[in-house]
Amino acid sequence: MVGQNDELACVYAALILADDNIGITSDKISAILKAANYDIEPYWPGLFANALESVNVKDLISNISSGASAPAPAAAAAAPAAAKEETKKEDKKKEEKAEESDDGDMGFGLFD
Repeated sequence: MVGQNDELACVYAALILADDNIGITSDKISAILKAANYDIEPYWPGLFANALESVNVKDLISNISSGASAPAPAAAAAAPAAAKEETKKEDKKKEEKAEESDDGDMGFGLFD
């Protein structure tokens, strides 16, 4: 449980730095946590700084939903046509199976 709190503290420190347009480094993360009087294992700030050194955190936060929704309109336009074809195929298969099963069904089972 303590490790999760350490991760969360580093995330908050990184968000504070990103919000103030300050580069995210392990020293700056450590300074924020020290100012908050939060004791942390010394490797956590370095891990977060290395993970976020090539990432623009503000862009990452502001574009969370745009990546998933960008291909959706194209897929949504193609989905109804494909769905109609699939339902037609399924209906035909169901009708064929129903016709085949009607021929052999005499109203009783093998072990009745």
